[in-house]
Amino acid sequence: MLIVETIKKVRLAARRDGKSIKQIARELRLSKNTVRKILREDVIKLHYERRIQPRPMLGAFVPSLEKRLEEDKNLPQRQRRSAKRLYEEIKQEGYAGSYDNVQRYVRAWRREQQLLTNQAFVPLVFSPGEAFQFDWSHEDVLLGGLPARVKVAHVRLCYSRMCFVVAYPRETQEMVFDAHMRAFEFFGGVTRRGIYDNMKTAVKKILIGKDRDFNERFEQLCSHYLFEPVACTPAAGWEKGQVERQVGLVREQFFTPRLAAKDFVELNEILREKCLEQARTRRHPTQQDKLIMEVFAEERRHLLAVPRPFDGYAADEARVSRTSLVRYDRNHYSVPVSEVGRTVTVRAYADKIKIISQGKAIAFYDRQFGRGKTMFDPWHYLPVLQRKPGALRNGAPFQHWDLPPELTRMREALSRFSDWDRQFVAILCAVPQYGLLAVADACGRALAANTVSKDVVLSLLSQEGKRPEEAVVVLPQKLMLNQEPVADCSRYDKLLQETRHVA
Repeated sequence: MLIVETIKKVRLAARRDGKSIKQIARELRLSKNTVRKILREDVIKLHYERRIQPRPMLGAFVPSLEKRLEEDKNLPQRQRRSAKRLYEEIKQEGYAGSYDNVQRYVRAWRREQQLLTNQAFVPLVFSPGEAFQFDWSHEDVLLGGLPARVKVAHVRLCYSRMCFVVAYPRETQEMVFDAHMRAFEFFGGVTRRGIYDNMKTAVKKILIGKDRDFNERFEQLCSHYLFEPVACTPAAGWEKGQVERQVGLVREQFFTPRLAAKDFVELNEILREKCLEQARTRRHPTQQDKLIMEVFAEERRHLLAVPRPFDGYAADEARVSRTSLVRYDRNHYSVPVSEVGRTVTVRAYADKIKIISQGKAIAFYDRQFGRGKTMFDPWHYLPVLQRKPGALRNGAPFQHWDLPPELTRMREALSRFSDWDRQFVAILCAVPQYGLLAVADACGRALAANTVSKDVVLSLLSQEGKRPEEAVVVLPQKLMLNQEPVADCSRYDKLLQETRHVA
């Protein structure tokens, strides 16, 4: 390859000094063809590349070398053999050439493979209110002072680039539902399409082309909010490139340095404020004269109205154990003892658990994460206490029973009696009839009068007239009497007159 300085000398000698090609070639020690080419094509730079690279020593070993390179192509970077290792392997097969030849061939082969796998992308354009994109990421935070890895749901409006992020402890279907509900409330509307990857919480089966067999509950979510789900082609993340890029930006801007919060409620409030702050300060990538918040205000007019919140739960069947517990997600929740042995439906929401039996809700709890936790409602075990009052002493559901202060004081006052557990259980059994507040009030008045006894408490409740009215039994029509009976004592009086007693 001729350097620029040599080409400059050739041009000056010919154009300015009027020297002949033969003279220039002799003075600069170049071939006359090279000088002629510089002057004929009027070039300022010449570069020569050999079209065919001879490999007299390596040629016979190229197939073996390429086979090894193909084997390594799909392996992780750390597991691929280096050029030095490949050189040593083919050397054992009889290669007598230099390492440099092998290194150049390996470098050229890998460069060619990289060019073959590089893809060209088409920039996408969306109209206002047309679509949003959804994705997940995993981020490191501090929760309650301890390091934790959380799952972050990302939602991004394609036109205005308005983003919304919310963190969860799981990446499950109920979390997907909750993220959509929160996002639509945050945006104040719904777009006409939603763009996803092929996540298992939404897609059951990938069909031909863009056709997908979506999960039934996910389709109910889409029908409720009136948007059409669209799944990307597998391994084609560029089809939702906006939210893919948002994942990296949010990680850099929101989670660096590591965010700290006491719980998920505080963490999600921080993330919400960061989304709003970003929209108020960053300019729109395609409309540089406007902020993201300004473009979002324009798009908001094109969004569909948000309906009532979707009942976003994931349902699962569970059998009630003999200890009246239901197991879900490695934790246990109590239900009324009347359900022992039955199969119930557990509806898991992002933050709560609802247990259904025969179409009726029988228990509600704040959802627990982790494992090995047991949530008791002591009132579920009240029928058992009636038969086994001794369970009040060491029963697990009653160890930290949050009762009104009057009932707690009554329990302490009754503890001096040997049968305190029976007496206190009798008072507790009055709660379903009279109500917790009424029973607590009766206990307070009994304590004030220094008359500590279950009989006094039950008497006070009955004196107040708080006993519920007896239920009226309504007989079926076929059991009703056609003629009401009439009381007639004349037959009894006649019988008394005829009766004689022996002295």
